[in-house]
Amino acid sequence: MRNLLISLFLLAASPVFADTDEISDDALAAAVAQLRDSIGDWQVVTEFLNEDGSIARSVDGSYEFTWVIVDRVVSGVSRIPDLDMVSALLFYVNEGEKKVEMVSVGHDGKLWIMSGLLGEETRYTQEFEQPDGNKAQLRFTRYNVAPARFESRMEYTTDGGASWLPGNHQVFTRRALPEL
Repeated sequence: MRNLLISLFLLAASPVFADTDEISDDALAAAVAQLRDSIGDWQVVTEFLNEDGSIARSVDGSYEFTWVIVDRVVSGVSRIPDLDMVSALLFYVNEGEKKVEMVSVGHDGKLWIMSGLLGEETRYTQEFEQPDGNKAQLRFTRYNVAPARFESRMEYTTDGGASWLPGNHQVFTRRALPEL
């Protein structure tokens, strides 16, 4: 009976992933690489864009990411002093749902969940209601990825994804590592 209880405890305590054999090794490796690439301190320039793609405003900020669980969960903080904005972040691999997800919450308490398929560089928020009652959704795409630099593009849709409008463009530059 004791062995049965121990076995049940171990089964309950171990992660259960649906259809993990269907997860491509390449997709999982790419998802883990995204997490690994994010670790460290980043100087970030955010350009808020008009609908025509022109720059409405540019602000400087920073992102800092550290491991919570190596190769699975990263915590972080985003700071944009010019906007008096600080957000807490959690970036993780969700093997069970075959996704890479990032969650963000700021001083307003609004929780944003951005999900994308393992191995892909694009993540989407849930649909949300705007002040005018219409639905919208955000799409984030990371691109031009290099060891010390990458870019991110945020777009939004108000027509269920039939068209996407520019929201912001960010350039992440890794800060120099301190000398030991």
